[in-house]
Amino acid sequence: MKLLRHGPKGHEKPGLLDAQGQVRDLSALMPDITPMTLTPAGLAALRSVDVSTLPVVPQGRLAVPWSGMGKFIAIGLNYADHAAESGMPIPKEPIVFMKTLECAVGANHPVVLPQGSVKSDWEVELGIVIGSTARYVSEADALEHVAGYCVVNDVSEREYQLERGGTWDKGKCCDTFGPVGPWMVTVDEVGDPQALSMWLEVNGHRYQSGSTRTMIFGVATLVSYLSRFMTLRPGDLITTGTPPGVGLGIKPNPVFLKAGDVMRLGIEKLGEQQQTVHAWDPALIDG
Repeated sequence: MKLLRHGPKGHEKPGLLDAQGQVRDLSALMPDITPMTLTPAGLAALRSVDVSTLPVVPQGRLAVPWSGMGKFIAIGLNYADHAAESGMPIPKEPIVFMKTLECAVGANHPVVLPQGSVKSDWEVELGIVIGSTARYVSEADALEHVAGYCVVNDVSEREYQLERGGTWDKGKCCDTFGPVGPWMVTVDEVGDPQALSMWLEVNGHRYQSGSTRTMIFGVATLVSYLSRFMTLRPGDLITTGTPPGVGLGIKPNPVFLKAGDVMRLGIEKLGEQQQTVHAWDPALIDG
């Protein structure tokens, strides 16, 4: 299943994308797609529904595909070739940081540069959506706790991240710096999460072209590893690192985002996103 939420801010409706690419309305079955929807019981109930009986509706503005996200967890330097282009050693254990919930916006929401930004950058990433509580789970059992996957753009301000001292969070947590979606695809439709091609373009130029096959720490490893340090709950999102081709890594002259740029990105089986970059404008953040 491909689950989504669409409609005006604060009035989003739950939906499902059918095999023909039409949005089917779920409003008669549930008021919203919540963490409980993503549990094994919640997804089983949805799978029992005859999709053809659900009304077809026009797709409105896309929101984050589920409400009630509790944690937005991120993994850094999880592709060896991206670590190399960043001039950093391959990590011996996953590098973990957090993104704020204010980062999470719909797939096509404007990306708003923070005041004074000079080195904002792009990162196409595979997102893992947790479907059942995980504490100290083994790698062998880790995928049983995953509800599905989605596309994430881990937008990053490199000056804030790397040149301003402290942890990475300052460059990773700006409002709108984590578009999610367009939908969440359940695990049964994705298959092997370590065999998905991924790409990103800015203004029509392809900068990133990679595959989850080259992740240093795979999905099962990450879920198991994180569950040793925090409780993972339904609706939590883990974004898993990016392949090479980020703006910071372009030699000899790095390329960074500016107002008016258009990012397009996608992952095999998970859909595509598109964001226009804007200069600081608080009116665009919550739109």
